[in-house]
Amino acid sequence: MCGIAGLVLKGRNVQADRLHPMIERLAHRGPDGQGVFTEGGFGLAHTRLSIIDLSGGRQPILADDGRLAVVANGEIYNHVELREALEREGRRFATHSDSETILHAYALDPEGFAGRLHGMFAFALYDGVRRRLVLGRDRLGIKPLFYAALPDRLVFASEMKAILPLLPNAPTIDAGAFSQFLHTHCSTGEETLFSGIRRLGPGEILEADAELNLRKRRYWTPLGVRSRALDFAEAEAEFEGMFEQVMKEHVRSDVPYGLFLSGGNDSAILLAMLSRLQAQPVRTFSIGYVDAAMKDELGDAERIAQVFGSRHTSIRLRREDLFRRIPHTVWAADDLMRDYASFPTSALSEAAAKELKVVFTGEGGDEVFGGYRRYRQPRLAWLARNLLAPGTGGFRTRSEWWRKRSQRLFGPALAAERKHFRAPYLKAWSEAPAVWSHLQHCQYTDLVTDLPDSLLVKVDRMMMGFGLEGRVPFLDHRVVEFGLGLPDALKTDGKRPKVFLRRWAERHVPKEHLYTKKRGFTVPVREWLGGELLDRLEGKLSGNAAVREWFDTRHFPALFQAQRKKGNASREIFCLMQFAIWHRLFIDQPGLKPSPDEDPLDWIS
Repeated sequence: MCGIAGLVLKGRNVQADRLHPMIERLAHRGPDGQGVFTEGGFGLAHTRLSIIDLSGGRQPILADDGRLAVVANGEIYNHVELREALEREGRRFATHSDSETILHAYALDPEGFAGRLHGMFAFALYDGVRRRLVLGRDRLGIKPLFYAALPDRLVFASEMKAILPLLPNAPTIDAGAFSQFLHTHCSTGEETLFSGIRRLGPGEILEADAELNLRKRRYWTPLGVRSRALDFAEAEAEFEGMFEQVMKEHVRSDVPYGLFLSGGNDSAILLAMLSRLQAQPVRTFSIGYVDAAMKDELGDAERIAQVFGSRHTSIRLRREDLFRRIPHTVWAADDLMRDYASFPTSALSEAAAKELKVVFTGEGGDEVFGGYRRYRQPRLAWLARNLLAPGTGGFRTRSEWWRKRSQRLFGPALAAERKHFRAPYLKAWSEAPAVWSHLQHCQYTDLVTDLPDSLLVKVDRMMMGFGLEGRVPFLDHRVVEFGLGLPDALKTDGKRPKVFLRRWAERHVPKEHLYTKKRGFTVPVREWLGGELLDRLEGKLSGNAAVREWFDTRHFPALFQAQRKKGNASREIFCLMQFAIWHRLFIDQPGLKPSPDEDPLDWIS
């Protein structure tokens, strides 16, 4: 797990010192070392978090007498098997790093090499013979990669904050992406909050030559998955061996690992599997809240930890702990993304990073096996919603700023973008095969929108903010293809979620845990956003120049009064606070880095 960055200059040579500002902005992703490679107009940079081949895996890694160079972020989980295959095909390795397999796979097949890689990764590969840069991202978008293409340069990095120093002009905000964040809690797709900075999509390769001619292609997509007429016994027989192999690949590490344990099924299943694959107790961490009326999952997590005898730590956040973590989570997220679970994830990551470099998490199980309540709506509800907002079968139709009170807050630029906020969901829904079921359409839409651009942003950025690698076995592409292709009846019976996964897991996890009603990883923001903090926040936001540029602050008194009386404006107020802090960190004073313990109001200009 690392940070990667680099630069292609048209008609000029890249000097190593031009990459140093990028390295500084990515130091948190790789505190164990750094490296630079330059040749002509091409430059690669790397910050390293040592996980595999601790002594010999420094990057950039070179091959073929320096004609190939690579920097990579993430893990190639099948590097053992792939290395053996590549050596049989005549390749010779210089290190034991999993990342070196990328170079040798490319050398043998520059077009199809990425299909041989199992894992979570983003990489930049320089081909000195063809004089081109090759950027690639894993199939599900677990690892991030951003780029900016300008007339005289191509700049890329693991996080957008590392691109900003190499742009010729101060960044500006993309109104469409900003609007998406407000309406759907994240911006999704190619465009980001920064005009001109783009995401490389999951499963995509981008090539750039010395003249900055770009070629993009997609080497994997879930659209090729076919529905399969399996009964439970057939599915069970197939999944058992496949998931066993996935887990064996995922536990490959030269450093100790742990697990974030919620009260749900997915992390409990991972605990059961990890307990089978190692002799010593698994190191686990869970989180709950102090003085919150909302019930958390800490008790369930502690009980399942006792069942498997894990070496467990429970963390309890107070109201003040959560709010003082806001500036750091905004900085770490890089992009605006309103997922309250970022705060407990950040706290867990800070605690785990004091003793570990790798932690497993259960993300992806709901998308892959049909766990969300939003997948299980009555048919009439789907039909009614689709009549009101056609194009997605009644799925993801409503803005999170749906109240008229909220919409009055939009300034002219945001008001103009309001009608476009569903565009990524409409696109995803329409490109899914017509023969797929409604449930498969829902799964696919989430897999290509909210999963890479919200859920996995939380996992990667909150954890990497403390130099911690997160591993998500349920998002191995083999598991995703299996789950998406299951018959609907093995995903939900209309009332219960994840029918297959829970039945399969009965041999590994106590049934009373598997069939406990799911509560979700909730955070008491609505309950805690009040009192003196809310009063001070209203004054700060009302006077903030960036907020006043994008919003009509004349309607703020009604918004804040609604929160005081009914507590139903926390979502909008929280978005406004995030934006004000984000604007200061990335527009007004780029380069600032808050600590994990700050008064959020001090970071609103």
